[in-house]
Amino acid sequence: MSSLLLVDAERWPGIARTPYSPLRAAAARRILRRSARDLPLVVVLPDGSRVGAGGAGAPVMEIVSESFFHRIGADLKIGFGEAYMAGDWRAGQGTDLAQLLAVFAARLPELVPPALQRFRKVIEQRMPSAEENHRSGARSNIARHYDLSNDLFATFLDETMSYSSAWFDSDDAGFEQLAEAQRRKIDGILDYAQVGAGSRVLEIGTGWGQLAIQAAQRGATVTSVTLSAEQRDLARKRIAEAGVDAEVELRDYRDVQGQYDAVVSVEMIEAVGARYWPTYFATIDRLLAPGGRFALQSITMPHDRLLVTRHAQSWIHQYIFPGGLIPSLTAIEQIAGAAGGLEIEHRRDLGPAYAHTLHLWRERFTDRAAEVANLGFDAVFRRMWEFYLAYSEAGFRSGYLGVSQLALVRKV
Repeated sequence: MSSLLLVDAERWPGIARTPYSPLRAAAARRILRRSARDLPLVVVLPDGSRVGAGGAGAPVMEIVSESFFHRIGADLKIGFGEAYMAGDWRAGQGTDLAQLLAVFAARLPELVPPALQRFRKVIEQRMPSAEENHRSGARSNIARHYDLSNDLFATFLDETMSYSSAWFDSDDAGFEQLAEAQRRKIDGILDYAQVGAGSRVLEIGTGWGQLAIQAAQRGATVTSVTLSAEQRDLARKRIAEAGVDAEVELRDYRDVQGQYDAVVSVEMIEAVGARYWPTYFATIDRLLAPGGRFALQSITMPHDRLLVTRHAQSWIHQYIFPGGLIPSLTAIEQIAGAAGGLEIEHRRDLGPAYAHTLHLWRERFTDRAAEVANLGFDAVFRRMWEFYLAYSEAGFRSGYLGVSQLALVRKV
């Protein structure tokens, strides 16, 4: 069998060109057979043979092209996602892609044999220096994701245009409850920062303006900063339509001046990069007025996995979030204390809610594939985005990823 997906070689050179390395491909095949042997799934190989410990109803992965093994043999972290983009593998009929990926995510540290893990630093690509989050690098990295198209994000986000974990009050909430769950999440972070009438509020990472709107509705004076021109323009429009006052500036957080009673930041720290985490927390300390509070929402990963993977280039970095890095709670606590003099006072976990949020986004995205295509995004892009949303959902479903709301105050 072979992939039937047509790939625009000029637009997607890395997908159209399949790496060729018979030795690495053979090794990748052996590793997959060995890894899948004990996993609760079924892998169907190109010749029709099957491996895996899954029984009836187990997730099914169908590898439809030998190119799959050449891609993951060349670079497992990047090649697995590229192979999906190219159509070299797919979820079997009746199998949810995130459910399938969650099986792999739950056993991620064990999939590669220990003997080969010793060669990680030799084999893995490292993050390019061009994607460092200095001022110009940060602007470029943010533009590559958030400036794709406001219309693209509107195809799958709810009316609040919130692009972060919601906070649901039930496990079976549908898309029609998503906007309410997003407003609840924002109220939670504003409550942690004790935002009220007269509060001077700084938001780092505007999104499309919903937090600024809700803070202004509480009577706060709001300044929000972003590096995305697309987000700034739509956020300003949405704020005006809501009938409230809030300033939205195209500015790096490091260049903000003034004093604020509250600083809030929702899932922006993941774009800062480990090198600049101390700068991030030191800047917040500089901007907080005496008695001020910092409320942070952050995706997190286990600290041991952060230490192992922090310099590696992954599929997510290459195609979705260049220069990004998810911190651990340990890293946040240590660096916030050392660089910013801040300590965590309260924490709220939203991990399961993020899995559900991502599931609703992916359903919406796939249901509106024709609209996405009409915006100029081709089949490879749509497979890339579907994989990204499912890959992220699987991380939260398996517990490999978490997300927390944190209230931080100055150490006494």
